[in-house]
Amino acid sequence: MNVFTSKKFEKMFRKCHQEIKDRFIERLKIFKKNKYNFVLNNRSLTGKLKGLRSINVSGDYRAIFEEKSEDIIFVAIGNHSQLYK
Repeated sequence: MNVFTSKKFEKMFRKCHQEIKDRFIERLKIFKKNKYNFVLNNRSLTGKLKGLRSINVSGDYRAIFEEKSEDIIFVAIGNHSQLYK
């Protein structure tokens, strides 16, 4: 599995508090070992985000990603109101 980030993700990530950044890095380590670990609450999205999936970063924060074969591309990170408008 190859993990990448989009420019949009990187911009959003830079704006996150350090605690969220640290939490995402922890969750990414878990994700790389088992992307369906129950802690991640990995789920497929619906509506305008159909075809994408998200994982839990912390309470209200989620990271959205796309799967393409063996590649995982994180496309967004933020709280529910930022991501699911």
